[in-house]
This record gives sequence, structure tokens and C-alpha cells, in this order.
Amino acid sequence: MGNSMEERLVSPEELDSGSLKKRVWKESKKLWKIAFPGMVARVCSFGMIVVTQLFMGHISELDLAAYGLQQSILLRFVDGILIGMSSATETLCGQAYGAGHYHMMGVYLQRSWIIDGVTATILLPLFIFTTPILRGIGQEEDIAIEAGKVSLWLIPVVYSYVFSLTIQMYLQAQQKNKIVGWFSAFSFLVHVLLSWLFVIKLGLGLPGAMGAFIISSWLLVIGELGYVLGGWCPNTWEGFTKAAFADMLPLVKLSISSGVMICLELWYTSILVLLAGYMKNATIAISAFSICLNINGWEFMVCLGFLSSSCVRISNELGMGNAKAAKFSIKVALVTSIIIGIIFWILCMVFSGEIPYLFTNSEAVAEYVSRLHVLLAFSMFLNSIYPVLSGVAIGAGVQSMVAFVNLGSYYVIGLPVGILLGYVAHLQVTGLWVGLLSGVVVQTLLLSYLTWRIDWEEQVNKASERLGRFFIETTEGSDESSNLA
Repeated sequence: MGNSMEERLVSPEELDSGSLKKRVWKESKKLWKIAFPGMVARVCSFGMIVVTQLFMGHISELDLAAYGLQQSILLRFVDGILIGMSSATETLCGQAYGAGHYHMMGVYLQRSWIIDGVTATILLPLFIFTTPILRGIGQEEDIAIEAGKVSLWLIPVVYSYVFSLTIQMYLQAQQKNKIVGWFSAFSFLVHVLLSWLFVIKLGLGLPGAMGAFIISSWLLVIGELGYVLGGWCPNTWEGFTKAAFADMLPLVKLSISSGVMICLELWYTSILVLLAGYMKNATIAISAFSICLNINGWEFMVCLGFLSSSCVRISNELGMGNAKAAKFSIKVALVTSIIIGIIFWILCMVFSGEIPYLFTNSEAVAEYVSRLHVLLAFSMFLNSIYPVLSGVAIGAGVQSMVAFVNLGSYYVIGLPVGILLGYVAHLQVTGLWVGLLSGVVVQTLLLSYLTWRIDWEEQVNKASERLGRFFIETTEGSDESSNLA
């Protein structure tokens, strides 16, 4: 690697401080090319969940609370597992694309379908036995019964995630995520139209709202599958192969560490919603807390665009052996995302009184939401920092380290603080949210330190070893090489 690598990592343009603006502009264009379609996709995907909640709120308070409980706990729980498991695809596809191992990306995609599909099936009993589970942990009877109805409708949605999440990461890694943005936007518009038609015009209630959710979710999958299988990814998709079933264990290990990393983060808020169900006026508490989480979550989806772009940029550069470019990409992504976080912080502070009425007609729920607006604003600001740092971890393939960070931040600090303030200090939902925020603050500080300490030259070597371990020669005698030097 010697001198040629040094010449590649430190170009005359990079040594010239006067070219900094040009370098930032060039890197920003690369980031936004990946981030913006990723934002559209994430916002629209999460938007389907939120739009369904909007229409549930106009059916009844009980339906709103039941759906809020299920989407904040069960759907987030399972979605967290599948997003986490799928992020292994993002790591491997990104590094394979950077190294020029294009044919391996299709193999990784098929392996991820198998792993995620099996995982979703294992988790199926949670949806089937929701009502007795909620009864067993002491939730109110009427909420438990209604939540059980909602959970059965969510099963087809979960299986759609098996395909949509992995295909999105596969396409992002090869910078073809514009098409994902278009498909996601179209599916979201269809979802809004169907929800209005089924719930408002036809008065179908819960079945209408959930039916619209299912149709829209699978419409996205059909579009993405059509694009991949229809010949628009000729270099990275060579058809179905038995190789997808071979050498699964290393990918399963990476998928599990990825899954734990993301799950610990998403389950954290799910547990807090569950705790809200034990408070006075549980229906109002759950509704208000889940609305705040959805507002926070929608903004978080924007920031996840930077998580994805950071992951793709870093994994591509590591696959090419360019450590300096990876570090520079982190700086540009972080500064850009923080600026967006400040904008959302201001919007939340200014429009705190109006936002709740988008989700509910209940004065009591709206007042509860408004009381949390300062904490919500600061949560939105922090959303602009730690997703980028998590994207760095996924791109570098160090998910297991972040899993320990999330475990300590959320479950050793955040959750106990939330329980203490919510129940012992009697601050109710406000106390839970302070606990949530304290965990995020600690996580952000630890991830910042972890990113600062990463040896990027070492990560280049690890990426090379990882790709070499997974590499399979093409059946068509491609001249792609496993030499990553």
C-alpha cells in the first residue's frame, strides 16, 4: 500500500487550505445526493405511521391510545430489530461498492431477506398474543383489547419492512436512492388519499385506517422490487443465487450486533410509552406521549437521512481505502445536520401551541403535549447529532461498540432517571421525557468520544479483511478483484 496510498490520501488540493470551501462544497453535494432521497424515504415511511395516527385520532380516543401504544411499543420494537439487522446490509454493500465488488451486493441483499424474514416470523407471536401480553403487564382492559385488534393489522406491514428496508440500503450504497425517494413519496401520497377515502368518506374506522397502511406499505415494496429485478441494477443484481444461503454465520453475527445497536435505541422510547400507561389518566398520557414521540420521530427521520449518507460515504471511502476522505465526510455531515437541528428547535418553540391539534381534537391531550414542548425542542436538537455518529459506526462496521454505549446511556442512566422523576417525584410524563433526554445527552457525548478515538487507518484494513472474507467469484468470470489494497 505504501507510497501510492499516501499519494491517494493526501492530495495537493487537500494540503492547500484555500481549497477548503471547494472541498466542503464537493463533499456536501455528495452527502446531499444520498441524504435528500434518504430523508424523503424515511419521512414518507414514518409519515405513513403518523398519518394513520392522525386518522385514528379522528375515530376515537380509545383507538388513538391503542394505536399509539402499538406503534410506539410493538411496531417500534420490531421495526428496530429489522432496521438494525438490515444495517448490516448497508455496511457490507457500501464497502463492497467502494471496493468494486459489485456482484456481491446482490448476494448480500438476498442474504438479508432470508435473515430478516426469519426474524420477522420468530417475532410473530408478539402480534398474535398482544391482548393477553398487555393484560399480563397490567394495562387497562379496554386499551389491551383494542390494541390486540390493531396488532393483527400490523403483521402485513412488518413483512413489507423485510423487503423495503433492505432494498433501500442496497440502492443507497450504490447511490441509486433517488428512485427510493420517488417510490416512497408516491406511496405516501397514496396512503394519505386512501386513509381519507376509507376513514372519512366511507367511515370504515379501524379497518379502513389499517387497510390503507397495508396497501401503501406493499405498494412501495412492489415498486422497489420491480426496479431491482427489472434490470435497472445490472452490475449489482445478477439474479437469485444459491450463494445467498452460503456462509450466513458472519452476516448473522454482524446483523445481530447491528440489530442490538438500533434496537436498544428504539426500545428505549417504547418502554417509556409503556410506563406512561401506568399513570393517572392513562389514555390521555399515552396519547400525549406518543404524539410527542411521533413529532420527535418525524424530525428524526430527516436526521436519519444524514445517518444513511454518513454510512454510505464512510463505507464507500473505507472500501476504497481512503481514511482521510472518511474523516472529512464526518465533519461536513455533522455540521450540516446540526444546522438543521437548530432550525427544528426554533420551529418547535414557536409553534408549540398549534402542533398538537394536527393529531387530536382533544383539548386535554393537546394541553398535555404543549407542556412538553421545551423538552421536545431539545430532543429535536440532539436528533441532529447522534444519528450522524451512529451512521459513522455503521459505515465503519463497529456497531457492537455502539450497542454498549446505547445500553449504558439509555438503560443504566436514562430509564432509571425517567422512572424516578415520573413516579417518585410525581412529574408524570414530564419526568419520563427528562429521563429520555438525559439518556440521549449521555449517548451523544459517548458517541462523540468514540468517533474521535476511532483509528481510521485501522478501519480501512478491517474493511479490507471483511470484504475478503465474504467475497465470492462471479460465475461469469468477472474481472472484479478481491485485492483491496
